[in-house]
Amino acid sequence: MDTTIFQNSDWKTWFDYESRKEYFSILANLVANERKTYTIYPKEEDVFNAFRFSPFEQTKVVLIGQDPYHGQGQAHGLSFSVQAGVKFPPSLQNIFKELCSDINVPVPTCGDLSSWARQGVMLLNSILSVRQAQAASHKNVGWHHFTDSAIAYLSYHKQNLVFILWGAFAQTKLPLINASKHHIITSAHPSPLSAYQGFFGSRPFSRTNDYLRQVGKAEIDWRLQ
Repeated sequence: MDTTIFQNSDWKTWFDYESRKEYFSILANLVANERKTYTIYPKEEDVFNAFRFSPFEQTKVVLIGQDPYHGQGQAHGLSFSVQAGVKFPPSLQNIFKELCSDINVPVPTCGDLSSWARQGVMLLNSILSVRQAQAASHKNVGWHHFTDSAIAYLSYHKQNLVFILWGAFAQTKLPLINASKHHIITSAHPSPLSAYQGFFGSRPFSRTNDYLRQVGKAEIDWRLQ
Protein backbone atom coordinates (compact mmCIF):
# COMPACT_ATOMS: atom_id res chain seq x y z
CA MET A 1 0.00 0.00 0.00
CA ASP A 2 1.14 3.52 -0.75
CA THR A 3 1.42 5.13 2.67
CA THR A 4 3.61 8.06 1.63
CA ILE A 5 0.69 10.43 2.16
CA PHE A 6 1.21 10.12 5.90
CA GLN A 7 4.87 11.13 5.92
CA ASN A 8 4.20 14.86 5.47
CA SER A 9 0.81 14.85 7.15
CA ASP A 10 -0.40 15.82 10.59
CA TRP A 11 -1.82 12.28 10.71
CA LYS A 12 1.77 10.99 10.87
CA THR A 13 2.00 10.48 14.66
CA TRP A 14 -1.21 8.48 14.68
CA PHE A 15 -0.27 6.51 11.56
CA ASP A 16 3.23 5.65 12.79
CA TYR A 17 1.73 4.20 15.96
CA GLU A 18 -1.09 2.39 14.17
CA SER A 19 1.06 0.94 11.40
CA ARG A 20 3.35 -0.78 13.93
CA LYS A 21 0.49 -2.96 15.12
CA GLU A 22 0.52 -6.57 13.98
CA TYR A 23 -2.81 -6.38 12.17
CA PHE A 24 -1.57 -3.64 9.84
CA SER A 25 1.23 -5.67 8.27
CA ILE A 26 -1.20 -8.57 7.79
CA LEU A 27 -3.71 -6.18 6.21
CA ALA A 28 -1.12 -4.59 3.92
CA ASN A 29 0.15 -7.97 2.72
CA LEU A 30 -3.35 -9.28 2.12
CA VAL A 31 -4.41 -6.28 0.05
CA ALA A 32 -1.14 -6.40 -1.93
CA ASN A 33 -1.75 -10.05 -2.72
CA GLU A 34 -5.35 -9.33 -3.71
CA ARG A 35 -4.11 -6.75 -6.21
CA LYS A 36 -2.01 -9.46 -7.89
CA THR A 37 -5.09 -11.59 -8.54
CA TYR A 38 -8.08 -9.26 -8.74
CA THR A 39 -8.94 -5.76 -9.87
CA ILE A 40 -9.09 -3.78 -6.63
CA TYR A 41 -10.65 -0.37 -6.12
CA PRO A 42 -9.67 2.33 -5.55
CA LYS A 43 -6.24 2.62 -7.15
CA GLU A 44 -3.40 2.10 -4.70
CA GLU A 45 -2.46 5.79 -4.65
CA ASP A 46 -6.06 6.74 -3.79
CA VAL A 47 -6.70 4.35 -0.89
CA PHE A 48 -5.89 6.93 1.80
CA ASN A 49 -7.40 9.96 0.10
CA ALA A 50 -9.73 10.61 3.05
CA PHE A 51 -6.60 11.39 5.07
CA ARG A 52 -4.87 13.17 2.20
CA PHE A 53 -7.71 15.62 1.55
CA SER A 54 -8.69 16.16 5.21
CA PRO A 55 -5.68 16.92 7.41
CA PHE A 56 -6.28 16.17 11.08
CA GLU A 57 -6.16 19.80 12.19
CA GLN A 58 -8.60 20.92 9.49
CA THR A 59 -11.19 18.19 10.02
CA LYS A 60 -14.53 19.55 11.22
CA VAL A 61 -16.97 16.93 9.95
CA VAL A 62 -16.65 13.15 9.64
CA LEU A 63 -18.99 11.42 7.18
CA ILE A 64 -18.69 7.68 7.59
CA GLY A 65 -19.38 5.26 4.75
CA GLN A 66 -19.08 1.49 4.55
CA ASP A 67 -16.83 0.45 1.65
CA PRO A 68 -15.77 1.81 -1.74
CA TYR A 69 -17.93 1.63 -4.83
CA HIS A 70 -17.03 -1.54 -6.73
CA GLY A 71 -17.78 -0.38 -10.29
CA GLN A 72 -15.13 0.58 -12.80
CA GLY A 73 -13.88 4.15 -12.43
CA GLN A 74 -16.08 5.01 -9.47
CA ALA A 75 -14.10 4.83 -6.22
CA HIS A 76 -11.31 7.28 -5.49
CA GLY A 77 -10.86 7.01 -1.75
CA LEU A 78 -13.60 9.33 -0.49
CA SER A 79 -16.83 7.91 0.91
CA PHE A 80 -19.90 8.37 -1.32
CA SER A 81 -17.81 10.28 -3.90
CA VAL A 82 -17.17 9.26 -7.50
CA GLN A 83 -14.65 10.56 -9.98
CA ALA A 84 -15.61 13.35 -12.35
CA GLY A 85 -17.58 12.15 -15.34
CA VAL A 86 -18.87 9.01 -13.65
CA LYS A 87 -22.61 8.39 -13.44
CA PHE A 88 -23.98 9.00 -9.94
CA PRO A 89 -24.67 5.77 -8.02
CA PRO A 90 -28.18 5.59 -6.52
CA SER A 91 -27.09 6.55 -2.99
CA LEU A 92 -25.25 9.60 -4.29
CA GLN A 93 -28.30 10.60 -6.35
CA ASN A 94 -30.34 10.56 -3.14
CA ILE A 95 -27.67 12.51 -1.24
CA PHE A 96 -27.90 15.19 -3.90
CA LYS A 97 -31.72 15.22 -3.74
CA GLU A 98 -31.53 15.85 -0.01
CA LEU A 99 -28.78 18.43 -0.48
CA CYS A 100 -30.89 20.46 -2.91
CA SER A 101 -34.00 20.16 -0.74
CA ASP A 102 -32.14 21.00 2.46
CA ILE A 103 -30.17 24.09 1.47
CA ASN A 104 -31.60 25.02 -1.94
CA VAL A 105 -28.43 24.72 -3.99
CA PRO A 106 -28.17 23.89 -7.70
CA VAL A 107 -28.30 20.23 -8.67
CA PRO A 108 -24.68 19.00 -8.82
CA THR A 109 -23.35 18.07 -12.22
CA CYS A 110 -20.31 16.20 -10.82
CA GLY A 111 -20.14 13.49 -8.18
CA ASP A 112 -16.63 14.34 -7.00
CA LEU A 113 -16.97 15.43 -3.36
CA SER A 114 -13.33 16.41 -2.89
CA SER A 115 -14.33 20.07 -2.48
CA TRP A 116 -16.16 19.04 0.70
CA ALA A 117 -13.08 17.13 1.86
CA ARG A 118 -10.84 20.14 1.29
CA GLN A 119 -13.07 22.16 3.62
CA GLY A 120 -12.63 19.68 6.46
CA VAL A 121 -15.31 17.09 5.73
CA MET A 122 -13.53 13.78 6.19
CA LEU A 123 -15.18 11.31 3.82
CA LEU A 124 -14.11 8.11 5.53
CA ASN A 125 -15.16 4.63 4.56
CA SER A 126 -14.81 1.97 7.24
CA ILE A 127 -13.36 -0.38 4.62
CA LEU A 128 -10.82 1.16 2.25
CA SER A 129 -10.64 -1.35 -0.59
CA VAL A 130 -12.89 -3.72 -2.53
CA ARG A 131 -12.74 -6.23 -5.37
CA GLN A 132 -14.30 -5.17 -8.65
CA ALA A 133 -18.01 -6.08 -8.76
CA GLN A 134 -17.90 -7.68 -5.29
CA ALA A 135 -19.40 -5.35 -2.71
CA ALA A 136 -18.00 -5.68 0.82
CA SER A 137 -15.45 -8.25 -0.38
CA HIS A 138 -12.79 -6.74 1.91
CA LYS A 139 -15.00 -6.32 4.97
CA ASN A 140 -13.03 -8.93 6.93
CA VAL A 141 -9.45 -8.10 5.97
CA GLY A 142 -8.80 -5.77 8.91
CA TRP A 143 -9.60 -2.28 7.65
CA HIS A 144 -12.08 -1.72 10.48
CA HIS A 145 -9.22 -1.78 13.00
CA PHE A 146 -7.52 1.03 11.10
CA THR A 147 -10.52 3.26 10.51
CA ASP A 148 -12.05 2.65 13.95
CA SER A 149 -8.77 3.83 15.42
CA ALA A 150 -8.90 7.00 13.29
CA ILE A 151 -12.47 7.74 14.42
CA ALA A 152 -11.56 7.20 18.08
CA TYR A 153 -8.44 9.36 17.68
CA LEU A 154 -10.49 12.20 16.23
CA SER A 155 -13.06 11.89 18.98
CA TYR A 156 -10.46 11.93 21.75
CA HIS A 157 -8.13 14.64 20.47
CA LYS A 158 -10.58 17.12 18.93
CA GLN A 159 -13.58 19.12 20.11
CA ASN A 160 -16.88 20.02 18.49
CA LEU A 161 -16.73 17.78 15.44
CA VAL A 162 -19.84 16.80 13.54
CA PHE A 163 -20.14 13.05 12.93
CA ILE A 164 -22.67 12.10 10.23
CA LEU A 165 -23.76 8.47 10.48
CA TRP A 166 -26.15 7.33 7.77
CA GLY A 167 -27.63 3.88 8.27
CA ALA A 168 -27.20 1.00 10.68
CA PHE A 169 -23.63 0.18 9.70
CA ALA A 170 -22.29 3.69 10.28
CA GLN A 171 -24.16 3.85 13.56
CA THR A 172 -22.19 0.86 14.88
CA LYS A 173 -19.38 3.45 15.24
CA LEU A 174 -21.29 5.38 17.91
CA PRO A 175 -19.35 3.78 20.81
CA LEU A 176 -16.13 5.25 19.35
CA ILE A 177 -17.44 8.82 19.60
CA ASN A 178 -17.67 10.94 22.75
CA ALA A 179 -21.14 12.42 22.41
CA SER A 180 -20.47 14.97 25.15
CA LYS A 181 -17.73 16.60 23.03
CA HIS A 182 -19.15 16.25 19.54
CA HIS A 183 -22.37 16.63 17.58
CA ILE A 184 -23.74 13.43 16.06
CA ILE A 185 -26.27 13.37 13.21
CA THR A 186 -27.91 10.02 12.49
CA SER A 187 -30.53 8.99 9.97
CA ALA A 188 -31.45 6.21 7.58
CA HIS A 189 -28.99 5.45 4.80
CA PRO A 190 -29.42 7.26 1.44
CA SER A 191 -29.69 3.93 -0.37
CA PRO A 192 -32.92 3.56 -2.39
CA LEU A 193 -33.83 0.76 0.01
CA SER A 194 -33.98 3.11 2.99
CA ALA A 195 -33.91 6.74 1.85
CA TYR A 196 -37.66 7.14 2.34
CA GLN A 197 -37.41 5.69 5.86
CA GLY A 198 -35.78 8.75 7.39
CA PHE A 199 -32.99 9.99 5.17
CA PHE A 200 -35.08 12.34 3.07
CA GLY A 201 -35.99 15.29 5.23
CA SER A 202 -33.20 14.69 7.76
CA ARG A 203 -31.44 17.95 6.71
CA PRO A 204 -27.87 16.87 7.54
CA PHE A 205 -26.23 19.69 5.60
CA SER A 206 -28.03 22.60 7.23
CA ARG A 207 -27.84 20.94 10.65
CA THR A 208 -24.08 20.56 10.25
CA ASN A 209 -23.67 24.22 9.39
CA ASP A 210 -25.97 25.29 12.21
CA TYR A 211 -23.73 23.49 14.67
CA LEU A 212 -20.47 24.72 13.16
CA ARG A 213 -21.78 28.27 13.35
CA GLN A 214 -22.79 27.79 16.99
CA VAL A 215 -19.27 26.67 17.95
CA GLY A 216 -17.54 29.41 15.98
CA LYS A 217 -16.30 27.36 13.04
CA ALA A 218 -16.58 28.21 9.37
CA GLU A 219 -19.55 26.61 7.68
CA ILE A 220 -19.19 24.15 4.82
CA ASP A 221 -19.97 25.38 1.32
CA TRP A 222 -21.87 22.32 0.15
CA ARG A 223 -22.37 23.57 -3.41
CA LEU A 224 -20.94 21.38 -6.17
CA GLN A 225 -20.49 22.31 -9.81
